[in-house]
Amino acid sequence: MTAWSKGNASSMYEVLEREGKWDVDAEFQLPDLRGIIADADVVHDTVDLTSDYYDTADRDLLAHRVQLRRRSGDDDTGWQLKVPAGDGRVELHWASTEALPDAAAELLSGVSLGKPLASVATIHTVRNRYRLSEPRSGELYAEIADDSVRASAGERLLAWREVEVELGTHAPSIPKRLVSRLTAAGARPSRFPSKLAHVLPSAPSSSPATSGARALLRYVNAQIDEIMLGDIELRRGRDPIHDTRVAIRRLRSTLRVFGKMLDRSATDHFDEELRWFAGLLGEVRDCQVQRRRFTEALDELPEELILGPVRARVRTDLQAVELPARARITEAMDSPRYLALMAVLRSWRTSPPVDPEMRTAKLVKRARKAQRKADRRLVAALDVDDSDATLLHRARKAAKRARYAAELCRDVGGAKQTKRTVKHYKRFQSILGDHQDTVVAADLLRRMALASGTTVGENGFTFGLLYGREQRIAGECRQQAREML
Repeated sequence: MTAWSKGNASSMYEVLEREGKWDVDAEFQLPDLRGIIADADVVHDTVDLTSDYYDTADRDLLAHRVQLRRRSGDDDTGWQLKVPAGDGRVELHWASTEALPDAAAELLSGVSLGKPLASVATIHTVRNRYRLSEPRSGELYAEIADDSVRASAGERLLAWREVEVELGTHAPSIPKRLVSRLTAAGARPSRFPSKLAHVLPSAPSSSPATSGARALLRYVNAQIDEIMLGDIELRRGRDPIHDTRVAIRRLRSTLRVFGKMLDRSATDHFDEELRWFAGLLGEVRDCQVQRRRFTEALDELPEELILGPVRARVRTDLQAVELPARARITEAMDSPRYLALMAVLRSWRTSPPVDPEMRTAKLVKRARKAQRKADRRLVAALDVDDSDATLLHRARKAAKRARYAAELCRDVGGAKQTKRTVKHYKRFQSILGDHQDTVVAADLLRRMALASGTTVGENGFTFGLLYGREQRIAGECRQQAREML
């Protein structure tokens, strides 16, 4: 295997890749593509592509369906990093260099667990491609690629043929007419999500035998995907704070609600590590929420009631909290503790802590138990003095766990009933979340009022108005929650 060393980063750009793949035989004849899109132009050419793929010795990138390759042979020549995102993949591109750009290496430091990367496979493709363009705008709608492939990975040599359909930026979906023609010509949905997966198939693992086990595994994997994407996005300087934090919450909720049904040797003490990193993200997220909250509140006030540099005080005080919090996230992501957390998530990809024979009825039973617990906590929280926010906060967390558990059971617990349950607890979660935001906001406003009251040129009048607004919203949230009982 040929390892790379870091090099200078070139300019980087990204595209969203959405594609479908079909296996075809050597005798396959590509169907007529005319009429797939009314009056579309069809342009044909042939390109000769060579792609060298890189990964760790333990295939850590492949385990998360992340691909790193250096391609030559067309206008996309250079380094390419593909990361799963929703229904497609985000594809990051760098210009061709002998060594991997430093920026690309940094983006992968979490997913690779800090391990060295080396060449693991080479794939050579002769691609007959047909580009369908919109007749009026000239924009690409789809590219149909008829690929003849030869690949090598160590001593493993393979050759096959396949068809790919990649959508243009504004195309909503692969045309049904095209799918029908491919199927009629003998094309079959591909067994492999990518060419690399064809060359380097995943390590064998136990396949879930029950619908409940499959539902639990899908849900856990979806959260791992989101956390891994968040890792890369954070290292890019993007802001996936909210989505990453929600994925960690969902994973923690799964450990709490269904923990007795999971392999305790693989999950014990992991909740604490997830809580640690979620807490760091939460410090930043709270500032984002409160900045938006205070800005909207000030926009609603008449200007004559905004006395002094209130907006500047809000901005600087929140920045004083947020900037160090962001620095702590960056520091944490380079720590052994964080890489150990990522290593656990990686291990769950090939050795999930899910019993493949788990009884589906037991899964549903645990979800319903979470719902009953949320109901009890809400009743208890609303039966005490309005000044006590602690019990409402606990009820909110229980409502989240009930909602996430119902989401997990969506395909096994009765679709209509589960949908109603998710909606019910999502509503509770929203109301109690607004209440918790008032608790955080009131504390911040009190401290801002004290600081402005002792600063020349400022006073606490407007902060007092905002504080009263938060108290009013808190009361409304309690009333809304009572009406839902």
